[in-house]
Amino acid sequence: MLYLVEMDVHIPESWNEEKLQDYITREKACSQGHQKSGKWVYLWRVAGQYSNVSVLDVESPDELHKIISSLPLFPYMTINVKSLCKHPNAVRETML
Repeated sequence: MLYLVEMDVHIPESWNEEKLQDYITREKACSQGHQKSGKWVYLWRVAGQYSNVSVLDVESPDELHKIISSLPLFPYMTINVKSLCKHPNAVRETML
C-alpha cells in the first residue's frame, strides 16, 4: 500500500540547541533506517518550511503508523496521510 505523508514539524521554542541537535540526529538515523529497508520510498523537503513530503510503501495502515510514530520528532509533528492508488490515465505503470 502506498501512502503520501505530509509532515510539518513544530519544534518547541523552549528547546536549547543541544536538545534540538540530539533530536535531529536521532530523527535522521531513524528515517534513514526506514529508507534503507525500502519502506520509506521517497523523502522531499518542502522549500522554506520545516516540512517534508514522503511516499511510504507498507503492508498496512498499522505498519504506516508504527513507522511514523517511531520518529523521535513524531510528538512535535502535524501529519497528513493520503492513501494512493494507480490512476487509470497514468502512462507509466509505476515510479517505484
